[in-house]
Amino acid sequence: MAEGIVKEQIYTIPLREVKEAPRWKRSKKALSVIREYLTKHMKVEPDMVKIDKTINEKVWERGSEKPPLSIRVRAAKFEDGEVQAELA
Repeated sequence: MAEGIVKEQIYTIPLREVKEAPRWKRSKKALSVIREYLTKHMKVEPDMVKIDKTINEKVWERGSEKPPLSIRVRAAKFEDGEVQAELA
C-alpha cells in the first residue's frame, strides 16, 4: 500500500437503479450513485469522495442515455478521510 492509505478496496458497483431515471439523465445519475455507494461503504461524507476522470469517461462512453450496468472501482481512503476512486 502507498503511504498515507488507511484502506484500499476494489468494489463492483451495480448501477441498476440508474434505469429508473429519465433516459437523458442516466449517466449523470450513475455518477451520483457511484458517489453514494462509496460514501456508504468507505464511511465518509459525500464531499470527501473524489471520482477520477477515468470513471467519468467510462460512464459517459456511450452517451448520457446508456451508462454501463455495473462498474469496477478501486477506492483508497487516506488518513485525512479523503477517498479517491479510480477505474479498476
